[in-house]
Amino acid sequence: MSNAMAAPQNSSSEAETKSEESHDGHGGMRVVIVALVVNTLIAVFKFIAAAISGSTAMLAEAVHSLADTANQIFLLIGMRRSTRPPDYLHPFGYGTETYFWSFIVAGSIFTIGAIVSMWEGLEKIWHILHKTYHPHGDVRWAIAVLSVSIILELWSLRAAVGEFRHITRGRGLIKAIQDARDPTVITVLFEDVAAIFGLVIALIGILLAHYLHQPIWDALASVFVGVSLGVVAVFLGRESMSLLVGEAVPEEEHKHMVDVTAAFPGVLEVIHIRTLHIAPREVLGAFKLRFARGLTMDQLEVTINDLESRLRSEFPHLRRIYIEPGFDESKGRDKDHL
Repeated sequence: MSNAMAAPQNSSSEAETKSEESHDGHGGMRVVIVALVVNTLIAVFKFIAAAISGSTAMLAEAVHSLADTANQIFLLIGMRRSTRPPDYLHPFGYGTETYFWSFIVAGSIFTIGAIVSMWEGLEKIWHILHKTYHPHGDVRWAIAVLSVSIILELWSLRAAVGEFRHITRGRGLIKAIQDARDPTVITVLFEDVAAIFGLVIALIGILLAHYLHQPIWDALASVFVGVSLGVVAVFLGRESMSLLVGEAVPEEEHKHMVDVTAAFPGVLEVIHIRTLHIAPREVLGAFKLRFARGLTMDQLEVTINDLESRLRSEFPHLRRIYIEPGFDESKGRDKDHL
């Protein structure tokens, strides 16, 4: 049984692919850089406000922003390292490093953000219940910093939503998240949503604690911030782990791939198509096809090369194609088989 490897990509489909990758890559990079700048500024002012106000919720938010800042650095490292060219040890390149660093981000959110925030809040609750907590500091700093932080996070969220809309291309939110194979924009988007939610909760907690003279509201806000971060961390961790293990193209795209292949002249049957994302914008495809009877070896090679060109034109992300002529072993050979 013979195997045919993909021929070099033709210039038109290569240009199309590079154009799309350029937009997606630069868009994702811009979103991460915006988030990094915003979170760095916010983290500095939050720590200052936490020290002045003595607010546990403010400290939880400062730790949250510190975790987000580290996460943007991790994402940039992953985006940088994933663009390295293939070598002997890694013949398909380093694209999956994006998934690895996204998984590290999820772990960072959980360990640095969620656990520390909940611990600080629970510790303050313990002191309040045991009458050992003594309020101190000026909460006006915390209120001012949180208010400005909400505005800055909305700016970062606006950039992430803009890039996310480009990725969705008319699909619904849930469907777009399920089909997403690039975790970078999704990670920043959910980080920003969690950040805004945490800021609002922290602001409400501080205001209630100040005006009701009940500091437990500040502590509860810290716990709620930690819980929200834990939920985001678990979600992003599951998504990144699934991508690390290996995901195929979305089901609709796979069906379209089958239809295009089955309709190609010379192809009698699509036995199976196996796909795997080896990078956010790079797919490996393994095809087992039954070709028409009577094709010479030269004709078969031409047919396979033409099919590869057709597939690359229709599916720009399908960068590596392996086509195996054969037959369905469960059915056996028939008179029309090669």
